[in-house]
Amino acid sequence: MASVLFAVFVNGKICKDPNMVSADDFFFPGLNKPGNTSNAQGSKVTPVNVNQLPGLNTLGISLVRIDYAPYGLNPPHTHPRATEVLVVVEGTLFVGFVTSNPADPNVKNKLFTKTLYPGDVFVFPEGLIHFQFNVGKTDAFVFAGLSSQNPGVITIANAVFGSDPPINLDVLTKAFQVDANVIKYLQAPFM
Repeated sequence: MASVLFAVFVNGKICKDPNMVSADDFFFPGLNKPGNTSNAQGSKVTPVNVNQLPGLNTLGISLVRIDYAPYGLNPPHTHPRATEVLVVVEGTLFVGFVTSNPADPNVKNKLFTKTLYPGDVFVFPEGLIHFQFNVGKTDAFVFAGLSSQNPGVITIANAVFGSDPPINLDVLTKAFQVDANVIKYLQAPFM
């Protein structure tokens, strides 16, 4: 009789055969090493989620290390499947998040910001656009926990101005209520 193989698909990932699991499935080396911040944003996110650490599957948690050059930015982004809790290890960060589409049409989206120092903790609620900016003259780094093994990330500028193919110019000019040349200027770095 032929054996039948079954795969269990949980949270978007196939669970490993329990007989094949090893300690390495629960181990990630290297968060003690700074990430390379030599890029346009001056930051580097090192994720430790289910894609890097299979043992996180079904556990509902993940972690990142974020490194910032002086005046480095982790640009406005959102995690569609997770709340983020950030703790500053070194440096001074200006952080914030924006509420989204209040039920009352007379109420505007509200920006919550804070300047953080080593040891400070800040929470970014699930799905809300948030950012971190190193306001110091020295490097900074943080650790952040996320309430999902696969939190996802949508970087706002990349998604809106860097899509392939580009979002129709008429859509963006109407949405942002600016001239088409402004949209073309904003799209140019992503082309």
